[in-house]
Amino acid sequence: MEDYPRNLLELEKRFSTEKACKDYLSALRWPDGFICPICGKGKSWRLQGGLHLCSICGKKTSVTAGTIFERTRKPLVIWFRVAWSITSQKHGANALGLQRAINIGTYKTAWTWLHKFRRAMVRLGRDRIKGRIQVDETYIGGVKKGKRGRGAEGKALVLIAAQEDGDHTGRIRLKRLAGVSEASLIPAIKELVEPGSLILTDGWAGYNSLIDNGYRHEIIRRSVSVGDNLLPLCHQQANLMKRWLTGTYQGAVSHEQLDYYLDEYTFRFNRRMSNHRGKLFYRLLQNAVNIGPTTYGQIAKGGVRGPKRGHHNI
Repeated sequence: MEDYPRNLLELEKRFSTEKACKDYLSALRWPDGFICPICGKGKSWRLQGGLHLCSICGKKTSVTAGTIFERTRKPLVIWFRVAWSITSQKHGANALGLQRAINIGTYKTAWTWLHKFRRAMVRLGRDRIKGRIQVDETYIGGVKKGKRGRGAEGKALVLIAAQEDGDHTGRIRLKRLAGVSEASLIPAIKELVEPGSLILTDGWAGYNSLIDNGYRHEIIRRSVSVGDNLLPLCHQQANLMKRWLTGTYQGAVSHEQLDYYLDEYTFRFNRRMSNHRGKLFYRLLQNAVNIGPTTYGQIAKGGVRGPKRGHHNI
């Protein structure tokens, strides 16, 4: 049974202590009871401070060990407030706004926490979308001189896979590409879309081997009625994603960090119909206790915002 607060008042009332937060994380991490990460056994004693002592191998385990919360010096109460702030706002939160709204410390800390949570927005073993899937690519980046369309330089190339749900969009998947060749496009589609699905694309030659790879393939030809908008769901997603990046983050997203912003956009879009924002909070924390820790150094790669000298912000 999914268990989550329905509003901010419920959140603050329920998660006002470290014990309450640890108990919640423990239930998310071990829904069927504690499992020792060392020996894989399920027998333990609960110690003071929320530690588990395995009765088989004798090792102590914290509920935060091996998660994004590992070795945190900040109370889990604050982590929960940050998770709520991220998920309760329709368009998300940027580091500066988060720093101002919650007593989280420095801008660097706020930025790092946001990226830790972004890494928890993709569920381990996530399923592939299936059915009728529109597929196209888009370039993300500032206005630059030179070639436009496929082959544009200095911009990030992103594959969009949008599931048709009548005239509307069902679920989506996004993936950054190295190029528009068959060698880049086909592996990306195989990662995102279930074999047997009907893939709708334009006439680009990079998609020609889809049938050989277990997909049905339909090429949407240019027509007077459709005009240039051959794949409307992909076109819509490209516009929404770019507006989201510009509006929430003022375009200050480096190429090095783009993958995680794509994960955040996907997480939000695919859960846009949730009755309660608390369900997003639940899903985020559920993922957060099932992925490994990430350090600031691993995230930043040389700078708070990520870009190195000579790299372009998006």
